[in-house]
Amino acid sequence: MTMTAADPISTRHERVAGHFTGVADRVEDWDAPSPVPEWTARDVVMHLVMWIHDFLADGGVDLARHIDGGDPLGTWHAHSGELQALLESAAADEQFTRPQAGTATLKETLDRFYTVDVLMHTWDLAEAAGLPSGLDPQECERLLDGMRQIEPMLRESGQFGTAAVPVPDDADGVTRLMAFIGRDPRWRSRD
Repeated sequence: MTMTAADPISTRHERVAGHFTGVADRVEDWDAPSPVPEWTARDVVMHLVMWIHDFLADGGVDLARHIDGGDPLGTWHAHSGELQALLESAAADEQFTRPQAGTATLKETLDRFYTVDVLMHTWDLAEAAGLPSGLDPQECERLLDGMRQIEPMLRESGQFGTAAVPVPDDADGVTRLMAFIGRDPRWRSRD
């Protein structure tokens, strides 16, 4: 899953969400713990589906509510398809304003906040399922470089750990990104 900033935003989302889907399709136990404290594999999916609904609604964009906690896989498939269709529609080029996010096109906002979150939570879901994440270390390193530039804001937001988890200097980009956002890269679902 190698992507660059030069990829069209809809293509980047399609690839990232498709990769998450590939992991989700292989989950056998939706109640397995995840690396996010107190979350299961099911909670990882429900988080991605629910927060973006509220985020977009606050900016005047309403999505259908395909939320069924008893069917996280079906919920994810419906949701990711709807987000992809939104990114491929004319609405994606319209201005979107939300107090904490500022103003940008809808597609730029989704790329910056949502697609990145899907990428990071792919690791969480894969770990919960005992599967390899398949994330591209170079893509994760590029994302990490950007996040480091706004680290104080990220830490203050409460959305990430208050501190990075220490990892060896020679750790790959996936490990370094996960550690930066407060995940313990040594965590395993069956510990």
